[in-house]
Amino acid sequence: MNIGNMMKQVQDMQAKMADMQNKLGDVEVTGQSGGGMVVVTLNGKAEARKIVIDPKLVSSQEKEMLEDLIVAAFNDAKAKAEKHIAEETEKMMGGLKLPPGVKLPF
Repeated sequence: MNIGNMMKQVQDMQAKMADMQNKLGDVEVTGQSGGGMVVVTLNGKAEARKIVIDPKLVSSQEKEMLEDLIVAAFNDAKAKAEKHIAEETEKMMGGLKLPPGVKLPF
């Protein structure tokens, strides 16, 4: 493989990665727990956007369970955001052929 060609492919991929990073702020993923009693929405950068809590959970006796459900819903949404990022990265990397042992700094 020509080193000039490889460098061009690396530059093209860097531009695509930057574009993907910019678009991640617009992607929304939703995680839930407690059978939908707590729903957390994150953007593609794993930043929380919205939390919806079933009114039945809002009582002093249920405080600890509510806190646990929020954590579980957040983690569910975060896992979905990370999966989306991995899928988009894989799509971009599909055409790039690097020599064995060469890794890009992501």
